[in-house]
Amino acid sequence: MPNRTPTVLYVDDDPGLTRLVQKAMQRRGFHFFSAGGVGEALTHLQNENIDVAVLDHYMPDGTGLDILAGMGTLENRPGVVYVTGAAETEIAVSAMKSGATDFVPKTGSEQFMELLLVAIDSAVDSVRLTRANERANREAREARERAEMLLGEVNHRVANSLAMVAALVGLQANALEDQEAKRALSETQARIHAVAGVHRHLYTSGDVRTVQIGDYVSSLIGELENSVQAEGQTARIRTDVQSFPVPTEKVASLGVILIELVTNALKYAYEGREPGEIRITMRCQNDSVRLIIEDDGVGWSGVGKPRGTGLGTRIVRAMAHSLSADVTYRNGPGTSVEVTFPLNG
Repeated sequence: MPNRTPTVLYVDDDPGLTRLVQKAMQRRGFHFFSAGGVGEALTHLQNENIDVAVLDHYMPDGTGLDILAGMGTLENRPGVVYVTGAAETEIAVSAMKSGATDFVPKTGSEQFMELLLVAIDSAVDSVRLTRANERANREAREARERAEMLLGEVNHRVANSLAMVAALVGLQANALEDQEAKRALSETQARIHAVAGVHRHLYTSGDVRTVQIGDYVSSLIGELENSVQAEGQTARIRTDVQSFPVPTEKVASLGVILIELVTNALKYAYEGREPGEIRITMRCQNDSVRLIIEDDGVGWSGVGKPRGTGLGTRIVRAMAHSLSADVTYRNGPGTSVEVTFPLNG
């Protein structure tokens, strides 16, 4: 209730005491409502913006506990000061368990009024703090939701733009007759797809901090298989990838490494022989990711001059450096490349 006069509802079937409380509340500058029973009190609570409700226990149509039970559906629940007889401690405990903010023993002395006014003032302060905190949390939540929505839109547009770039590269490749140039552009297209896939998964995910690597790799390899089949390559790609979240900033580098190593295997592993398998395995254990790409082809140890231009090998090294990854080659039979990097940090 920022910059608003507090409103107090006093529920008691004693009209004399109600008038005394009303005068005290008006001296404090509070808005005041009163009710003589459960039904009237619930009507006020539903229709008025009550900040503090003072509830006597015994009333003609029920008790203050009935009012507390009826307040469960209120959007802005008020603070509650419960009034009981001096010896009715069990009732006071029940009221506190049901959501009362405070309780005051009801006596005929002046001390009762003093205690009641202190309890009301305390309840007003408590409600102010509670509602301010709820308002701040709500505003922070709404701001976060707006930011996530905008970030999702950015990722959507980036993914679409990269897809357009990849399509343009594909059109350029189709317009060429030089097979080496066509192959180079096709590899560039695959690298673009690896980065675009990250953004595509981000705008379809509820968490922009991570990407589920199983879904990402499945989508990435699916696009690569469609591409190589169109080029007439028939090597089979098999994947065994554990599904786990990978921080967003690591996924693009990982995707590019995967594309480069698989593309190299497609190009050179079974050159001049019957096409075989390329196997992709990925696991996460003890906060460390282990990626293995292996084939049954001619084999390469990772030492010496690579086949082709060597661009793919340089790209793998650059991406591995960004991941703080170790890259290990094993030669024969076939080639096995193991990439290990920390999941976090």
